[in-house]
Formats: sequence, C-alpha cells, structure tokens
Amino acid sequence: MGGNMKAHSMYFLRGESTTRTIISETSQVIWDCLHDIYMPIPSKEHWKKVADRFYDLWNIPNCIGAIDGKHFKIKCPSNTGSAYFNYKHYFSVVLMACVDADGLFLTIDVGDYGRNSDGRVFRRSSLGITLENNALDIPEPKVLPGWENKDKFPHYFVADEAFPLKTNIMRPFPKRSLNKERRIYNYRCSRARRSVECSFGMLVSKFRLFEQPIGCKVETAEALIKAACVLHNFIRIKEGVFSTPSHPSTINSMGYQNIEDQGIRPTRAAESNRDFLCDYFVSNEGKVPWQDNFS
Repeated sequence: MGGNMKAHSMYFLRGESTTRTIISETSQVIWDCLHDIYMPIPSKEHWKKVADRFYDLWNIPNCIGAIDGKHFKIKCPSNTGSAYFNYKHYFSVVLMACVDADGLFLTIDVGDYGRNSDGRVFRRSSLGITLENNALDIPEPKVLPGWENKDKFPHYFVADEAFPLKTNIMRPFPKRSLNKERRIYNYRCSRARRSVECSFGMLVSKFRLFEQPIGCKVETAEALIKAACVLHNFIRIKEGVFSTPSHPSTINSMGYQNIEDQGIRPTRAAESNRDFLCDYFVSNEGKVPWQDNFS
C-alpha cells in the first residue's frame, strides 16, 4: 500500500473518500486489538527481562531500552506552514520509539512535528513525561556484573547525542572530549543503540508504504504508523529470527562519529553515572575482548 489514495480507490473500484475511511479505520482497529497483547505497558519484571537480554546479547548491563526518533515522509498538510518541514528538507511526522535488544517496540509516540529535534520530541512524549515524573516502574538499581563491591547502578536507556544525559538516560560523550576510555564507552553503548536502528529498518522494509511520502491526513498517517509498529511486534514474535551473541569483529562501530554537544546541561549525578559506566567498560570485570579495536 503506497501513499496515493486516488490510485487505491481506482485499484479497488471504490470511491476515494470510502478508501480513505477504510484505511484509517482499519489501521485504528489493528492498533486497538493488538497493542495490549504485543505492545503492553512494561512492568518492572518486564524491564528486568529486557535488561537481562541486553546484557546477554550486547554485553551492556542494566540497560532497559534503546531510544531514537524516526521521520516518516508525508505530503505537506494544509495550512500547517513549516511545522512539519524537517532538517532533512522534507515534510514528516516523528515516531519516537523505545525498543528492546531484539528490536521489539516497547513504547511508541507518534505524530510530533517534523521540525522538532529528537530531544524535544522525547521530552513531550509519554515516555519522556513518565520518566521525568518517576512513574515508569523502573527496577531498583543493582550492582554491575563483577562489581559486587561497588555501588549499585541505576537501570537506564541508551540514546544518541540528540538526547539529554540523565540518571536513566545514557548518551555518548561529545566528540571534542574523547579519549580512549570514552571511545570505548561510546562504542559499547552504540552496540545497544543499534537495536532501535534495526527496528526502523525492519519496519520500513516490511511496510513499503513508508518508502515514499504518505498522501493522507496526518491523523491517518499516525494510525498507519502505529498499526505498522504493533504488526512489526506481532510478526517478530510469531515468525521472527532472533540474534544470538557473537563476536562483532566485522561490524563497524557507529558510536563515536559526528558526536556534538547539544548544549543541554546535565546534572552532576548524570555525569557521575556516565563516568562510572565508562570506568566499568574498561575494567577487567566489564570489558569485552574486542573493544580496543574500536577505540
């Protein structure tokens, strides 16, 4: 299904308004029927399972999700000016997503203006608001593997440089302050962040309508994206092939390229947590054999 409603109406020999209504209502019904089963609100026990899987698969402890935003092309909505015109020079709506280590969507927020940065979209999203209000039911801090004699470390999400550094959000070190240890930290976090990038890639590959601008109302575009996300989870759970831990020597790092400070001043506690995790990654207990190849 592509983005031209007139073409669909001619193909199925139905009126254009009828076609629009069918697509919009069907997308909403798919979401309503499936999201409680295949994208439920994560509980504390679920977050713990996500953290265990991130450690088993990507060697990153206490991580409960990878966060990123994805721009979906749309036709310019009427009377919206430049609100949906993004920095990539096309009109879009933003999907803000958090995924687990296997590329399953944990939470999504769809529909923010394309001109907004990922950091701003996240702060306005339900996940960002819930996290800021300490209402996300995140598990209690626990010690990092092998560091039983050290302080407990909070569970956290990994994100790229567009997001703020917070107690429960770990972002890369900025490019201008990198040394060997910080490059290793950026690389280790980038391994977990690949999960969300892979999720977006699988989503677009499976649902080809997202390869071109979606020619419908913004509300319908949002319904299509939400339906596609929950169907992605359904397909992955029913028929997906899941990764197994492997040596990543042939995988290029994406963790410390083009990293710039976004001017958002983190708290001292957040900076201390990032330094603590950085120290863990270069310690005998926390390092992986191949990480020096990417420093």
